[in-house]
Formats: sequence, C-alpha cells, structure tokens
Amino acid sequence: MSGPRNAPADSPRCCLIVDDEPTLRQLLVHLMSDIGFSCLEAGDGEAALAALEHNEVTLVLSDLRMPKLDGLGLLTTIRRRWPDVAVVLITGVADVKVAVSALASGAMDYLTKPVHVEEVRLRVAQAMEKRRLILENRGYQERLQEKVTLQARRLEELFLASVQSLADALEVKDPYTRGHSERVSHYCGVLAREMGLSVELTRRIELGGHVHDIGKIGVREDVLNKPGKLTKEEYQHIMTHPMVGWKILAPLLADTPEALNIVRSHHERFDGRGIPDGLAGTAISLEARIAAVADSFDAMTSDRPYRVRLSMDEAIAEIMRCSGAQYDPSVVEAMIRAVNAGTMKLVERKVMEAA
Repeated sequence: MSGPRNAPADSPRCCLIVDDEPTLRQLLVHLMSDIGFSCLEAGDGEAALAALEHNEVTLVLSDLRMPKLDGLGLLTTIRRRWPDVAVVLITGVADVKVAVSALASGAMDYLTKPVHVEEVRLRVAQAMEKRRLILENRGYQERLQEKVTLQARRLEELFLASVQSLADALEVKDPYTRGHSERVSHYCGVLAREMGLSVELTRRIELGGHVHDIGKIGVREDVLNKPGKLTKEEYQHIMTHPMVGWKILAPLLADTPEALNIVRSHHERFDGRGIPDGLAGTAISLEARIAAVADSFDAMTSDRPYRVRLSMDEAIAEIMRCSGAQYDPSVVEAMIRAVNAGTMKLVERKVMEAA
C-alpha cells in the first residue's frame, strides 16, 4: 500500500482505492487525483481496513472480488465502523443480483469493468452528492432533536410550575406542609440513591415526594390545623388525601406514574393494613415504599401542633420497630445505612438552611 498522492491523507476529499490489480489502481489514482482527491491504495480488503484505521477517508472505490476480504465484506465493515464513508464497488461481473446485493448492503453505486473515465467521474460525483445529502439530512435531524429536547424540557418546567402552584395553594391552608414536602422529597432521593436506583427514577421519586400530600388541599382547615388529637371521623377525613391527590394529579402526571404511585400509596403498609387499597409487600410499588419511610421519618422528627419532635435516634428506633409491619425492611435498611453515613442529617440541614 502506498501513501497519499498530492494531498495529506486526512484531507476532507480523500479516496481509498482497493483492488488487487495494480494497473487498475494506478488508473483510478490518476483519475481521482485529477478531480481533486488525495488517494490511498490497498491491494485487498484487509489492507483497506488498516488504511481506514489511520486515515480520514471520504470515498472508497473497491473491487468486489479480492483475496483475504472481498468487496462485500469490506463494505459491511465500513458501514458498521465508518458509516460516513461513501463506497462505490467495481467488478468484472455484470450480474444484476450482485449489484442489487451491493446496493442493499449500503454501497453508494456499482461499476463494472472495464471502467470508463467519464462514467467513473459521473458515478463518483453522484456518490459524493448522496453522501452530502445523507450528512445534511442527519444534521437536520440532530438539530430537530435538539429543538424537541429543549421544547420537552420547557414543557416539563411549565408542568412543574403548575404542580408547584397547587403546592402553594396547600401551603396557605397548612404552612407545615411546605417544609415537610420538601424534606420528604430530599429523603426520598437519599433512599433511592442508597438503593442504587437510576438517576431518572430517583428524579421521579423526588417529584412524588414533593407532591405526596397535595390531596390535603381537599381537607377541611379545622381538621388540618387541629392542635389536639383527631377524632375517628376527622382521621378518616384527613386520610382521604391520598386518593384526592391522586385524582387531582392523574391528568398532570400521566407520564410520571412513579410520582402518582407515591401520591396514592404512601400510606399503604407492608403488612397490608394501610390505605387506600390495602396493598401488601411488593404489591406496593417500590417508590411508594420508599416514600412511606421518608414521610414517617420527617413527621417523627418535626414539631407538630399536638406533640414535640422525636430525636433522630428515637425516630430510627421506631421505624426499625415497625420494619416488616408498616415498612419494607429493605427500605429501612437503606435508611439505616444513610443515617450511619450521615446523609440524612446533611439533607435535613440543607433543607432547613434553604427554608
């Protein structure tokens, strides 16, 4: 294999000529050089692959029948590894089936021997034009995808703003909810990451934690802010909030089912004695099991009108006591790991400082 002719090998118009006949290679080198290409030569498909490894090639003119690796094998590898390279196959066999096979495999064009100068010029020009259009179309698609991504992000921002407006309306009724929901969201994120969940799923779980109590917007204010112990009727009324919240947010969170699951099921119990559906064990979604622990932890460690907060150690002891009954043991274990690592305390401090 010889080096490039008339231009550096990394030229934007570099042609690799592959043929086991040196005479034809030289003919094509002269022809391609005359129309502005720098040229590389290879005597077979394997040598061509070696050239492609080390040079930026825009066009390959390759014989079909060659030793070691034939033209179709070379074409297949080029399409897989260097899809932007245009390939024109040349053969001495005028077989329609072979031509169709070559084009179906990704060749830009197909020439038969003996080659004619003007035909080569024409076919090369057509191949390069096809390549240009393909690259241009890909550019259009990438720019369109960028616009779609930006638009989707903007729509998500507007959607979150709508959800936040509901949360703001709830804060008017229950000032406690703001700090609680924000902390639950952060605690949900800590537990999700501790359990090795993906970034996207963690984000959705955090969203669910942020809006899990939105249904309290339908709870009477005298019940919501009652300083003493609730009556049975009042407790039943306030515990309608998971279903109320689920109905409010279902149209908004249709594309985020994990967040909806949290809104509906964060008061389910691992032993099946929770609300609203009486689900048990892993029939409760993992995200809702995570939110149940995060919600209880924050409720225990926060001052309420009817009691003072528990210490972190007291709250953890209570959650451990209820592991397997009220809470999923695997989530409880994740919380213990997070507490031992200091992550829960860091989150609490961060949220308090931001408030």
